[in-house]
Amino acid sequence: MDALGIYVLTFNCARNFVDVDTFAPHFFDALPAAGSSAPDLIALSLQEIAPISYSFLGGSYLEPYFDAFRRTVKKACAQKWEDDYVNFLTDNTGMTGLMLFARHDTLSKIAWKDRAHVGVGVAEMGNKGAVGARLGYLVEGHPSKTVDLTFVAAHLAPMEDSYEQRNLDWKSIVERLVFTPEKPGQSDVNERTGLLGDAASAHFEGSRRDLFAPNAYLFLAGDLNYRTSNVGPTIGEIAQFPRRNVGVEDPSHYAHLLKHDQLTREMSYGRTFHGLSEAPIDFPPTYKYSDAAREAARLGETAGQEWKWSNHRWPSWCDRILFLESPPWIGEAGKVQPLAYNALPLFVQSDHRPVALLATVPLQSSVTLDDHARASLRAVAPFSIDPMWESKRHMARRKEVVVGAVAYLGLTREGNGLLLVSMLGIFGAWFILRSMLEV
Repeated sequence: MDALGIYVLTFNCARNFVDVDTFAPHFFDALPAAGSSAPDLIALSLQEIAPISYSFLGGSYLEPYFDAFRRTVKKACAQKWEDDYVNFLTDNTGMTGLMLFARHDTLSKIAWKDRAHVGVGVAEMGNKGAVGARLGYLVEGHPSKTVDLTFVAAHLAPMEDSYEQRNLDWKSIVERLVFTPEKPGQSDVNERTGLLGDAASAHFEGSRRDLFAPNAYLFLAGDLNYRTSNVGPTIGEIAQFPRRNVGVEDPSHYAHLLKHDQLTREMSYGRTFHGLSEAPIDFPPTYKYSDAAREAARLGETAGQEWKWSNHRWPSWCDRILFLESPPWIGEAGKVQPLAYNALPLFVQSDHRPVALLATVPLQSSVTLDDHARASLRAVAPFSIDPMWESKRHMARRKEVVVGAVAYLGLTREGNGLLLVSMLGIFGAWFILRSMLEV
């Protein structure tokens, strides 16, 4: 059976521009050393992609940050495979972004796209939250049928003691991350094929909008922020932080710390990320690296050096990629196959290391059973859709615009300049008006 190759990468950008020339050569470091072909799709989950002013205002304010990643992907792919990729979807919820790329020869197989947004931060705004996209990928030989794929970028609550809030953030994502169709224009259909239009029409007529659509694969990636302790470290415990180049039997090997991972614990108790799976972790914690570690990364001096952790946070696997092994009605033959799961190097821009997953999805049509059989095997979401999801998101978006505008005027150089010019204009108008009245 043919399979779709998917490369998913998550990175907390710490509100900084990505350095294209530094990041691109390492973009595919998670792949096996040999034998990897160019993936069909690339998905980027980006957290804290830009300062809050630009993120909340969105649009052209965020475009330079997204464009830096477009150039990173273009350069990385050209260096490794000489393949060209097209960024066919870019979206964000506040400070969390999602970018999808298709290899140029697979772009025409994307029949339709849905989008979804939810904020789980302050007042349900997008300082924390999730952005999702669901797409239909045409099956060869079945031009009106698709393999359905859902990608979600997420950023949950921080701090060691907030694991219960992170569980609630997941609940909010399930309840309020509702997908709405992005209908193609008539020109889009004409430029591809009439068959693509058939697949899109079938989708729009009967699509299920919640996160757990029974016929869709699901990849969720982001800074999920689960830690390795429920409290911060004491001075004495700093000596227990993971060390480099020690055997697995050594108490300082990161494998011993991984046993205390909150996400693994909460998933095993059925309290979060219900039904999702993760490939085995065989890489050191991805957070939190110290300023000294970032400086060493800037100087290119990290190879062979001891890991440098921030002393006020437990080293943790905050950055994760989870997936639904298969839609429940497909069976063993339709399972996702993880091929590689690893962390990339530390970059100076962030105190997080990026994490990437390479996986394959069988190209088995999402419409292979009759309606009765499919209905009897529908996935049951752990939480129901919030009937107020749309109004809550609209209200939160209005708050984001206000907060973003205030932050822009008060915290950015160009905003300060605009505010100064406005104040001078108001003062000048008042002075002229007063002079006219005194005549």
